[in-house]
Amino acid sequence: MADRATLGEFLRTRRGRLTPQDVGIVSHGARRVPGLRREELAQLAGVSVTYYTRLEQGQSHQASEPVLDALARALELTADERVYLHHLARPVPVPPLTADPATARGSTRRLIDSLDAPAVLTGMRTEVLAWNALGHRLLAGHLDRDAPNDLDQRPNLTRLLFLDPHHRDLYPRWQTSASCAVASLRLTASRHRDDPELAALIGELTMNSDEFSALWSAHPVAQHASGPRSLHHPEVGELSLELETLLLADDPDQRLLVFNAADASPSGAALQLLRT
Repeated sequence: MADRATLGEFLRTRRGRLTPQDVGIVSHGARRVPGLRREELAQLAGVSVTYYTRLEQGQSHQASEPVLDALARALELTADERVYLHHLARPVPVPPLTADPATARGSTRRLIDSLDAPAVLTGMRTEVLAWNALGHRLLAGHLDRDAPNDLDQRPNLTRLLFLDPHHRDLYPRWQTSASCAVASLRLTASRHRDDPELAALIGELTMNSDEFSALWSAHPVAQHASGPRSLHHPEVGELSLELETLLLADDPDQRLLVFNAADASPSGAALQLLRT
Protein backbone atom coordinates (compact mmCIF):
# COMPACT_ATOMS: atom_id res chain seq x y z
CA MET A 1 0.00 0.00 0.00
CA ALA A 2 2.85 2.43 0.79
CA ASP A 3 4.24 2.01 -2.72
CA ARG A 4 0.86 2.55 -4.33
CA ALA A 5 0.40 5.67 -2.22
CA THR A 6 3.81 6.96 -3.32
CA LEU A 7 2.89 6.33 -6.95
CA GLY A 8 -0.33 8.30 -6.47
CA GLU A 9 1.49 11.18 -4.79
CA PHE A 10 4.01 11.34 -7.62
CA LEU A 11 1.29 11.40 -10.27
CA ARG A 12 -0.52 14.20 -8.42
CA THR A 13 2.60 16.36 -8.12
CA ARG A 14 3.39 15.99 -11.82
CA ARG A 15 -0.21 16.60 -12.87
CA GLY A 16 -0.18 19.73 -10.72
CA ARG A 17 2.80 21.29 -12.47
CA LEU A 18 1.17 21.24 -15.94
CA THR A 19 -1.37 23.79 -17.15
CA PRO A 20 -3.95 23.33 -19.90
CA GLN A 21 -1.95 25.79 -22.00
CA ASP A 22 1.15 23.61 -21.62
CA VAL A 23 -0.57 20.70 -23.36
CA GLY A 24 -2.80 22.61 -25.77
CA ILE A 25 -6.10 22.18 -23.94
CA VAL A 26 -8.75 24.92 -23.85
CA SER A 27 -9.65 25.54 -20.21
CA HIS A 28 -13.30 25.91 -19.23
CA GLY A 29 -14.45 27.27 -15.91
CA ALA A 30 -12.60 28.25 -12.75
CA ARG A 31 -10.05 25.84 -11.27
CA ARG A 32 -9.87 25.28 -7.53
CA VAL A 33 -6.29 24.01 -7.72
CA PRO A 34 -3.53 24.55 -10.28
CA GLY A 35 -2.64 21.92 -12.82
CA LEU A 36 -4.53 19.58 -15.08
CA ARG A 37 -7.74 17.92 -14.04
CA ARG A 38 -7.78 14.13 -13.83
CA GLU A 39 -10.14 13.92 -16.78
CA GLU A 40 -7.81 16.02 -18.90
CA LEU A 41 -4.77 13.93 -18.11
CA ALA A 42 -6.68 10.69 -18.65
CA GLN A 43 -7.77 11.94 -22.06
CA LEU A 44 -4.19 12.89 -22.99
CA ALA A 45 -2.90 9.48 -21.92
CA GLY A 46 -5.73 7.54 -23.56
CA VAL A 47 -6.96 5.84 -20.38
CA SER A 48 -10.28 5.96 -18.60
CA VAL A 49 -10.81 8.54 -15.85
CA THR A 50 -11.86 5.76 -13.48
CA TYR A 51 -8.65 3.80 -14.07
CA TYR A 52 -6.44 6.86 -13.67
CA THR A 53 -8.28 7.89 -10.50
CA ARG A 54 -7.67 4.46 -9.01
CA LEU A 55 -3.95 4.86 -9.73
CA GLU A 56 -3.81 8.23 -8.00
CA GLN A 57 -5.76 6.94 -5.02
CA GLY A 58 -3.52 3.89 -4.61
CA GLN A 59 -6.34 1.45 -5.39
CA SER A 60 -4.84 -0.14 -8.49
CA HIS A 61 -2.38 -2.98 -7.90
CA GLN A 62 -0.25 -2.63 -11.02
CA ALA A 63 -0.22 -0.55 -14.18
CA SER A 64 0.94 -2.01 -17.48
CA GLU A 65 4.07 -0.79 -19.25
CA PRO A 66 2.10 0.82 -22.14
CA VAL A 67 -0.11 2.71 -19.69
CA LEU A 68 2.93 3.97 -17.77
CA ASP A 69 4.57 5.11 -21.00
CA ALA A 70 1.39 6.91 -22.03
CA LEU A 71 1.19 8.66 -18.66
CA ALA A 72 4.87 9.61 -18.85
CA ARG A 73 4.32 11.22 -22.26
CA ALA A 74 1.18 13.04 -21.13
CA LEU A 75 2.92 14.33 -17.99
CA GLU A 76 6.02 15.32 -19.99
CA LEU A 77 8.29 13.44 -17.58
CA THR A 78 12.05 13.61 -17.83
CA ALA A 79 14.03 10.44 -18.50
CA ASP A 80 14.82 10.07 -14.77
CA GLU A 81 11.18 10.66 -13.81
CA ARG A 82 10.05 8.04 -16.34
CA VAL A 83 12.42 5.48 -14.80
CA TYR A 84 11.14 6.43 -11.34
CA LEU A 85 7.51 5.95 -12.43
CA HIS A 86 8.24 2.47 -13.76
CA HIS A 87 10.11 1.52 -10.58
CA LEU A 88 7.18 2.55 -8.40
CA ALA A 89 4.72 0.49 -10.45
CA ARG A 90 6.70 -2.75 -10.15
CA PRO A 91 5.99 -5.30 -7.42
CA VAL A 92 8.32 -4.91 -4.45
CA PRO A 93 10.91 -7.72 -4.44
CA VAL A 94 11.12 -9.99 -1.42
CA PRO A 95 14.01 -8.69 0.73
CA PRO A 96 16.81 -11.10 1.67
CA LEU A 97 16.68 -12.63 5.13
CA THR A 98 20.03 -11.07 5.98
CA ALA A 99 22.02 -8.35 4.30
CA ASP A 100 25.65 -7.73 5.20
CA PRO A 101 26.69 -4.07 5.55
CA ALA A 102 28.37 -2.67 2.46
CA THR A 103 32.17 -2.58 2.65
CA ALA A 104 34.99 -1.29 0.48
CA ARG A 105 37.31 -3.89 -1.00
CA GLY A 106 40.98 -3.59 -0.17
CA SER A 107 41.86 -2.98 -3.82
CA THR A 108 39.29 -0.18 -3.99
CA ARG A 109 40.75 1.42 -0.87
CA ARG A 110 44.22 1.31 -2.37
CA LEU A 111 42.92 2.89 -5.56
CA ILE A 112 41.29 5.71 -3.61
CA ASP A 113 44.44 6.35 -1.57
CA SER A 114 46.53 6.50 -4.75
CA LEU A 115 44.44 9.32 -6.24
CA ASP A 116 45.83 12.84 -6.10
CA ALA A 117 42.33 14.27 -5.80
CA PRO A 118 39.60 14.22 -3.14
CA ALA A 119 37.84 10.86 -3.42
CA VAL A 120 34.97 9.31 -1.47
CA LEU A 121 33.40 5.87 -1.89
CA THR A 122 29.73 5.71 -0.96
CA GLY A 123 27.20 2.92 -0.68
CA MET A 124 23.65 2.79 -1.95
CA ARG A 125 22.33 4.76 1.04
CA THR A 126 24.99 7.51 0.58
CA GLU A 127 26.93 6.10 3.52
CA VAL A 128 30.69 6.70 3.35
CA LEU A 129 32.52 3.40 2.89
CA ALA A 130 35.98 4.91 2.46
CA TRP A 131 37.72 8.18 1.64
CA ASN A 132 41.25 9.26 1.04
CA ALA A 133 42.93 11.89 3.21
CA LEU A 134 42.05 14.72 0.85
CA GLY A 135 38.43 13.62 0.49
CA HIS A 136 38.14 13.48 4.27
CA ARG A 137 39.64 16.97 4.67
CA LEU A 138 37.46 18.41 1.93
CA LEU A 139 34.07 17.14 3.10
CA ALA A 140 34.31 16.26 6.78
CA GLY A 141 37.58 17.24 8.40
CA HIS A 142 35.72 17.71 11.70
CA LEU A 143 35.01 13.96 11.82
CA ASP A 144 37.36 11.10 12.68
CA ARG A 145 39.27 9.94 9.60
CA ASP A 146 38.50 6.32 10.53
CA ALA A 147 34.75 6.89 11.00
CA PRO A 148 33.78 4.96 7.82
CA ASN A 149 35.29 1.81 9.34
CA ASP A 150 32.94 1.96 12.35
CA LEU A 151 29.48 0.72 11.35
CA ASP A 152 27.88 2.57 14.28
CA GLN A 153 29.60 5.88 13.46
CA ARG A 154 29.81 5.64 9.69
CA PRO A 155 29.12 9.07 8.11
CA ASN A 156 26.29 9.47 5.66
CA LEU A 157 26.52 12.31 3.13
CA THR A 158 22.78 12.98 3.05
CA ARG A 159 22.50 12.96 6.84
CA LEU A 160 25.50 15.30 7.07
CA LEU A 161 23.96 17.69 4.54
CA PHE A 162 20.73 18.10 6.51
CA LEU A 163 21.71 17.47 10.13
CA ASP A 164 25.38 18.44 10.52
CA PRO A 165 25.88 22.24 10.66
CA HIS A 166 29.63 21.96 9.97
CA HIS A 167 29.05 20.02 6.75
CA ARG A 168 26.10 22.20 5.79
CA ASP A 169 28.30 25.31 5.95
CA LEU A 170 30.39 23.89 3.08
CA TYR A 171 27.61 24.68 0.62
CA PRO A 172 27.13 28.37 -0.24
CA ARG A 173 24.05 27.40 -2.30
CA TRP A 174 22.77 24.90 0.21
CA GLN A 175 19.16 24.84 -1.03
CA THR A 176 20.26 23.80 -4.52
CA SER A 177 22.56 21.11 -3.10
CA ALA A 178 19.79 19.83 -0.84
CA SER A 179 17.29 19.64 -3.72
CA CYS A 180 19.79 17.68 -5.82
CA ALA A 181 20.51 15.28 -2.94
CA VAL A 182 16.82 14.56 -2.34
CA ALA A 183 16.14 14.11 -6.05
CA SER A 184 18.92 11.52 -6.30
CA LEU A 185 17.77 9.78 -3.11
CA ARG A 186 14.22 9.54 -4.50
CA LEU A 187 15.52 7.71 -7.55
CA THR A 188 17.58 5.34 -5.39
CA ALA A 189 14.63 4.68 -3.09
CA SER A 190 12.46 3.68 -6.04
CA ARG A 191 15.01 1.01 -7.01
CA HIS A 192 15.45 -0.28 -3.44
CA ARG A 193 11.97 -0.17 -1.94
CA ASP A 194 12.72 -3.36 -0.01
CA ASP A 195 15.68 -1.91 1.91
CA PRO A 196 14.83 -1.27 5.59
CA GLU A 197 17.97 0.77 6.31
CA LEU A 198 17.24 3.17 3.47
CA ALA A 199 13.66 3.51 4.70
CA ALA A 200 14.99 4.18 8.21
CA LEU A 201 17.31 6.91 6.90
CA ILE A 202 14.45 8.61 5.06
CA GLY A 203 12.27 8.36 8.16
CA GLU A 204 15.01 9.82 10.36
CA LEU A 205 15.57 12.77 8.02
CA THR A 206 11.84 13.39 7.65
CA MET A 207 11.39 13.50 11.44
CA ASN A 208 14.45 15.65 12.17
CA SER A 209 14.57 18.08 9.24
CA ASP A 210 11.59 20.12 8.13
CA GLU A 211 13.59 21.10 5.04
CA PHE A 212 14.12 17.47 4.05
CA SER A 213 10.47 16.67 4.72
CA ALA A 214 9.28 19.52 2.48
CA LEU A 215 11.64 18.56 -0.33
CA TRP A 216 10.77 14.87 -0.06
CA SER A 217 7.03 15.52 -0.27
CA ALA A 218 7.54 17.45 -3.53
CA HIS A 219 8.88 14.26 -5.21
CA PRO A 220 11.93 15.71 -6.99
CA VAL A 221 13.49 13.02 -9.19
CA ALA A 222 16.81 13.43 -10.99
CA GLN A 223 20.26 11.92 -11.06
CA HIS A 224 22.85 14.51 -10.04
CA ALA A 225 25.98 12.40 -10.23
CA SER A 226 28.42 14.73 -11.94
CA GLY A 227 29.01 18.38 -12.73
CA PRO A 228 30.22 21.59 -11.09
CA ARG A 229 30.25 21.87 -7.32
CA SER A 230 30.80 25.06 -5.32
CA LEU A 231 32.10 24.74 -1.78
CA HIS A 232 33.14 27.18 0.92
CA HIS A 233 35.83 25.37 2.89
CA PRO A 234 36.64 26.66 6.41
CA GLU A 235 40.42 26.39 5.80
CA VAL A 236 41.01 27.25 2.15
CA GLY A 237 37.94 29.31 1.22
CA GLU A 238 35.95 29.22 -2.00
CA LEU A 239 36.29 26.20 -4.28
CA SER A 240 34.86 25.64 -7.75
CA LEU A 241 35.25 21.93 -8.44
CA GLU A 242 34.07 19.33 -10.93
CA LEU A 243 32.55 16.13 -9.58
CA GLU A 244 32.84 12.86 -11.48
CA THR A 245 30.95 9.81 -10.22
CA LEU A 246 32.17 6.34 -11.19
CA LEU A 247 30.17 3.14 -10.66
CA LEU A 248 32.03 0.00 -9.65
CA ALA A 249 31.54 -2.61 -12.37
CA ASP A 250 30.84 -5.51 -10.01
CA ASP A 251 28.85 -3.45 -7.47
CA PRO A 252 26.93 -0.61 -9.15
CA ASP A 253 25.43 0.42 -5.80
CA GLN A 254 28.89 1.64 -4.75
CA ARG A 255 29.93 4.98 -6.21
CA LEU A 256 33.32 6.62 -6.30
CA LEU A 257 33.04 10.41 -6.08
CA VAL A 258 36.12 12.25 -7.33
CA PHE A 259 36.50 16.04 -7.13
CA ASN A 260 38.97 17.88 -9.34
CA ALA A 261 40.04 21.36 -10.41
CA ALA A 262 42.42 22.69 -13.04
CA ASP A 263 45.95 22.92 -11.64
CA ALA A 264 46.43 26.56 -12.70
CA SER A 265 43.09 27.70 -11.24
CA PRO A 266 42.54 29.29 -7.81
CA SER A 267 40.61 26.17 -6.79
CA GLY A 268 43.51 23.98 -7.90
CA ALA A 269 45.83 26.06 -5.75
CA ALA A 270 43.40 25.79 -2.83
CA LEU A 271 43.33 21.99 -3.16
CA GLN A 272 47.12 21.94 -3.16
CA LEU A 273 47.06 23.99 0.04
CA LEU A 274 44.58 21.53 1.55
CA ARG A 275 46.94 18.66 0.68
CA THR A 276 49.70 20.20 2.77
